[in-house]
Amino acid sequence: MAEAPTPTLSELARASLKVGCLGFGGPAGQIALMHRIFVDEKQWIDDARYLHALNYCMLLPGPEAQQLATYVGWLLHGVRGGVIAGALFVLPGALVVFGLSWLYAAHAQAPLIAALFYGVKAAVLAFVAEALVKLGKRALKTQFDLVLAGASFLALYLFGVAFPLLILAAALVGVWRAPKLAAARTSNEEDAQPSARGALVTALLWGFAWLAPPVLALVLLGPRHLLTQIGALFSQLAVVTFGGAYAVLAYLQQQAVEARHWLTPEQMIDGLGLAETTPGPLILVNQFVAFIAGWQAEGGSLALAMGAAAMASWCTFAPSFVWIFAGAPFAERLRHNRFAAGALAAVAAAVLGVIASLALWFGLHVIFARQLTLTAPWGRVIPAPDIVSFDPLAALIALAAGVALIRFKANVILVILACALAGLACKSLG
Repeated sequence: MAEAPTPTLSELARASLKVGCLGFGGPAGQIALMHRIFVDEKQWIDDARYLHALNYCMLLPGPEAQQLATYVGWLLHGVRGGVIAGALFVLPGALVVFGLSWLYAAHAQAPLIAALFYGVKAAVLAFVAEALVKLGKRALKTQFDLVLAGASFLALYLFGVAFPLLILAAALVGVWRAPKLAAARTSNEEDAQPSARGALVTALLWGFAWLAPPVLALVLLGPRHLLTQIGALFSQLAVVTFGGAYAVLAYLQQQAVEARHWLTPEQMIDGLGLAETTPGPLILVNQFVAFIAGWQAEGGSLALAMGAAAMASWCTFAPSFVWIFAGAPFAERLRHNRFAAGALAAVAAAVLGVIASLALWFGLHVIFARQLTLTAPWGRVIPAPDIVSFDPLAALIALAAGVALIRFKANVILVILACALAGLACKSLG
């Protein structure tokens, strides 16, 4: 496929805003949506280059979908393009989550919103299924790739293997099975010329921008202030959490709910459901957690909640610019290294298994009202559905949305609206 001419900054901004507004379905759905827009529709980059960028972002801590958007923007228009694409990927969802966080905090759960979310949750399951189908066609090139994806799924679901270890193992297998030929170059592709000095300067500049707000809060407000604590916690999460939003949830719940008592377990679950049914990255649940923490803190207010939400969002997403702008030039050079190509191809197959595991986890919570926990002989606690709690209406909505998306390539917004109305009708009749 020949690449189209490089877009203007305004064209990139419009496409990135579209991704930000339509990015439902978590990382899997957003990655598929960006592929549809940037590769299939606009043809600004080719399939091989998109997958290479995806594989690199999967190796980074933090929100891989936002990092991928930043990477694509950087490929097309350098740092300016990366900032535009990365920021617009997050901004629409952040505004929606902020509004819903205020509604939740001020008015608790409105029945109307709960009914609408009932249908949208089922639609999200269909988006993940669509992403699995699309990414599977591109990442599973050989029978060995399929085996690797299946092994990755089982390692996570049955044995709870840590995500970084899983990715490292897949990369080592890929190096061992390195392809004979380097990745093909496109005729209009320019070689990246990275330098260690340039990467260091870039990392220092963007690292300063990332850490400036939490450090400023520490200096002006002291270490015990909520804004300082939120800046420190979410900056820490940004560098240690591999594997996307789901990988961070257990640690986030431990810190925000059990250790710091910023919110209750029920509020944490509600926040996750809210983030799962809005556009933008699922890790926007961080913003909800911080907002509720600021709202419910001693002396809390809307102003403190807004400041806490802004601090959490900044410390969650700003590090992505460090990883991409400093590391992407080196990642581009590795496109033509057969060992790196083999490692990244294996990682792509393994990540597909990871996404399948997350899709199963999500499906258990959408289609079944209750879940069981089974203890395997090796001590692993495995989630399983409570069959008697099967929700046929949620399953029917998810199935219809999946058919519309996969078979008929239906418009994303129309599918979401139809599912939301279906959820409202189901709850009204029920």
